[in-house]
Amino acid sequence: MGLLVSSQSRVKHARILILGLDEAGKSTLLYKCKFKEPFSTTPTIGFNVEMIHTEKHLQLTMWDVGGQQKMRSLWCYYFENTDGLVYVVDSTNKQKLDESKKEFQLILQNELIKSVPVVLLANKQDLPGALNAEEITRKFNMKKYCSDRDWYVQPCCALTGQGLAEGLSKVTEFVKNCMKSKEDAILFGKQNVRLKTSRKV
Repeated sequence: MGLLVSSQSRVKHARILILGLDEAGKSTLLYKCKFKEPFSTTPTIGFNVEMIHTEKHLQLTMWDVGGQQKMRSLWCYYFENTDGLVYVVDSTNKQKLDESKKEFQLILQNELIKSVPVVLLANKQDLPGALNAEEITRKFNMKKYCSDRDWYVQPCCALTGQGLAEGLSKVTEFVKNCMKSKEDAILFGKQNVRLKTSRKV
């Protein structure tokens, strides 16, 4: 998939896709994770890309793609080689939650995103009326639609940074698990090839 390993530094790279409706707080969240400071943003037309080092030997390339209606039809062009999906929702905008849920389910049905782990960030927890993680989990029917992959719902506030470290930690954990599974699969495949070769000799 999208995982690359530098032969010199042994730094592993993972491609993380950040999606969600417009005004969910994706760009604010991305730059808060990157710079640790409040960052003034405007609606994203196209995409933003930032690299974030989460720990030794692991670098996340975060792709924040615009969430306006006209951009959503282009989301699928970013799916290939994705190692993790971060889906951001505005927990206070109950009118748009159904629309967000519909888009989320469409993403999960795409073959290119099959089995890719998901961290759903329930943003804007600092505002009155925000749905909590349990309510968002039920609303988005996570247990049903993410049954084929690792998933987690993290309440957060992009402005203050509340919950972002936990969310990023969960993304990192899932990516590392995927790395190990792929490495094990490759190793198992090589062992099978050697076994078949030795039997023919």
